[in-house]
Formats: sequence, structure tokens, C-alpha cells
Amino acid sequence: MLYIYPLGAFTPEQRRVVDRTAEFLGLTFHRPVRVLPDLPLSAVPARARRVHPVERQPQLLTRFVRDELLKPRLPEDAAAFLALTAVDLWPGEGWNFVYGDASLHERVGVWSLARNGDPSKGPEAFRLCLLRTIKTASHETAHMFSLEHCIRYECNMAGSETMEEADRYPLALCPECLAKLCWATGTQPAEHLRWMAEFCGRSGLRTDEAFFRASLRAIGER
Repeated sequence: MLYIYPLGAFTPEQRRVVDRTAEFLGLTFHRPVRVLPDLPLSAVPARARRVHPVERQPQLLTRFVRDELLKPRLPEDAAAFLALTAVDLWPGEGWNFVYGDASLHERVGVWSLARNGDPSKGPEAFRLCLLRTIKTASHETAHMFSLEHCIRYECNMAGSETMEEADRYPLALCPECLAKLCWATGTQPAEHLRWMAEFCGRSGLRTDEAFFRASLRAIGER
């Protein structure tokens, strides 16, 4: 089971992104997904917050969310327990911000929509926010399925520190990371690629849909 904990308030469009992201994670990791009731932002104390010193926007400390909010609430049957928030994140002293942060061994992680664009600005903006969010969410969740950062290819498991870098990397996994994911989740490559293509088609992510369908053809599937 995958558990998602919405943290703080969301606009209606952001809530749609959360729901579609939950669907995408269930398909990617071949697990049922449960979205829990929202956790209020008041659950994060002042010691785990700051205002970004340059951008002046509120931020939450990822270490607190992981270790003090999620770990004590970790369900016994959770393959992964993830918080999703619209507030920006930072992992501690010496860091500027992060899109997401996960523990490889503790099965907990958090990611943010804050830097993914405003999904209320129209269909294209919604698709961009969704794509960025599912990239980050699946990347962080894959860490909890034992995948580490990819250093051989430009794939969704490659590490990134800027939005330009994150946008350049594809939603798809490279052949090596896909093999690891299929081993960890008990799925077959054709199954995974088909589910990804169908999700992207329903979501209007045409470039990614075309890639997954081309990948299916390349292995003799449709």
C-alpha cells in the first residue's frame, strides 16, 4: 500500500494534481494508494519553518516532516508514506530548497508543488504542474523501492538541483532503472510501459505518451 498525506491547504486545481499524482504512483509502483485526510499546516511548529532569505516565501523543514510527522504515523502495511504540500521545502542549513526529500530505508518522504507552476492558469499550465509533480513524486517514491540516483543516463532517477535540469529529464526510466523497478514491484516492462502510456494519454501529456508507446513497439508490444 502507498499512503499519501496532504499537508496544508490546496487550491482546487492543486487538489486535482494531488489526485492525479496518487493515481500515477499506484500505476508506477503497482500498489493500491490511499490518500489520507489532510494534515493541517499547524502540525509543523515554528522551529521547522523559515522564510526563504532571498525569495521571502515560507518553507518547511523536510527532516521534520519525514522524521517527526511521518515516521511516528507510518502504517504497518506501507510500502511508502509520502506527504504532499503546496508549501516550499528546504532540508536544512546550507541548502536553498528542494523539490522533494525521501528516506531510502525509512519508507517516508515529502514533496512540494510550490515550484511546479500555477495549475489554475489554464490547461497547459495544469499539465506542466502535473508533469513536474509526478516526476518528483515517482522519483522520491522510487528511492523507497531501493532505486538510487541514476548516473548513467538522463532518466527520471537522475538527480537534479534546478528546474531547468528537472524539466530536461524525462518522465520515463532508462532501461537499467526500469529493470530495477520491475524487479522491485513484480511487474513486467510491457505492463509498466502500457500503464504509463495510458495515463499520459488521459492526462494530455502527448510527448510522454508517444515515448512510452514507441518503447512498447520497440519491445514488440502494443
